[in-house]
Amino acid sequence: MFLSGTQALVRLLLMQRERDRAAGLNTQGFISGYRGSPLGMVDQAVWKAGRSSPRPASASCRRSTRNSRRRRCWARSASSRIRAHRRWRVRLWYGKGPGVDRAGDAIKHGNAYGSSPHGGVLVVAGDDHGCVSSSMPHQSDHAFQAWQMPIVAPANVAEMLGFGLYGWALSRYSGAWVGMTALSEVVESAGSVDLDAVNAQAAAWVDAETVRARTGHQAPADGLHYRWPDLPSLRIESRLATSSPRWRRSRASTRSIARSSRARTRAWASSPAARRIST
Repeated sequence: MFLSGTQALVRLLLMQRERDRAAGLNTQGFISGYRGSPLGMVDQAVWKAGRSSPRPASASCRRSTRNSRRRRCWARSASSRIRAHRRWRVRLWYGKGPGVDRAGDAIKHGNAYGSSPHGGVLVVAGDDHGCVSSSMPHQSDHAFQAWQMPIVAPANVAEMLGFGLYGWALSRYSGAWVGMTALSEVVESAGSVDLDAVNAQAAAWVDAETVRARTGHQAPADGLHYRWPDLPSLRIESRLATSSPRWRRSRASTRSIARSSRARTRAWASSPAARRIST
């Protein structure tokens, strides 16, 4: 299938929905964000996809600030856990780098409170390293690291699909919100994508029980995901602090699933190879 980087984000939600249906999960996509290059056409891509795509939440957020849109995504994360009789919500937020900075408070809070085990949150940051359409060059990796979020960094349109699916799987297992960098050189490009190959790679990933069995990782007694009630308290901070390790165990859970279910591609083959570069 020939896809642009923007179209890949819409296809990503559709692929996740099909994967969830096959697994017996009743999920619903929730998209929130703001228009800004290189992600300025995501809402239009969703609307053009029509009835086959998840209902675009951004349609109800046109006049909201980028911060409130991020808080809507946080609220949806909470409601998908509290109102178990409804569908689990798979959440995607998008915005260019300066929008990530401005929405940082809500992103940081959302990651600290956690995601749902059958939903997951993917935070897509449109980064403009070359300052092509921005007031200054920017990248979001350091902000995501400061908020203690795992990061995936696709290098082409096909990897946007594979890494995006992996990001939701990682978010569901670890309870973390997962950042995905979307460089302007990637999002604003287009190419043919082998969807069967992407689905085959995702189908090879193991489930949570297998990850725990292979790695010995165990979540803390109170879990890694969003829970209710979880009113403001020192416990939220302690789960992120190394002294009482939600952050340590969340980081361990990230490593555990990374070891058991990998999302990697070989850029080129060399035989015999004396060195290997792994990213």
